[in-house]
Amino acid sequence: MKPATKAKSAGRGKTTVTRPASAKKLKAAPKKTSPKKKSTVAPPGLAFGEFEALRKQLDLSLDELTARLGLSRAAVAQRKAAGRLTSDESGKVVCFARLLGHAVHLFGDLEEARQWLKTPQRGLHGAVPLDYAKTEMGAREVENLLSQLDHGSPS
Repeated sequence: MKPATKAKSAGRGKTTVTRPASAKKLKAAPKKTSPKKKSTVAPPGLAFGEFEALRKQLDLSLDELTARLGLSRAAVAQRKAAGRLTSDESGKVVCFARLLGHAVHLFGDLEEARQWLKTPQRGLHGAVPLDYAKTEMGAREVENLLSQLDHGSPS
């Protein structure tokens, strides 16, 4: 872009500034209307009753399920008082419920599914599936093992 140049006006002695043609004022582009902002609020967590229902279905004590989900006892007490789990806690509860559902489908019986989930498995290097599923990656491994068993692959 060329720098602005000074030129004297004829007859008046005033100095004016002239801009190069490329720097002349352009018409303002019409304002774009921004799309509606997406909500950044996380969806509310599950009702605390879902945690209790899972605990009963797995036939675990409060301390056992709390430890396996990687939660502190204080956090569980707070959620119970509030009546709702956080989104992350809800995800863990749903993950364990999904594993239980898959095991029930495979074994055809809730009690057999519970026993399998609480017993060390060769396909998990001797780990207990509910302990192995503490992490998302571990839960996927348990899910994969259940799928292999469902399709007749040896574990």
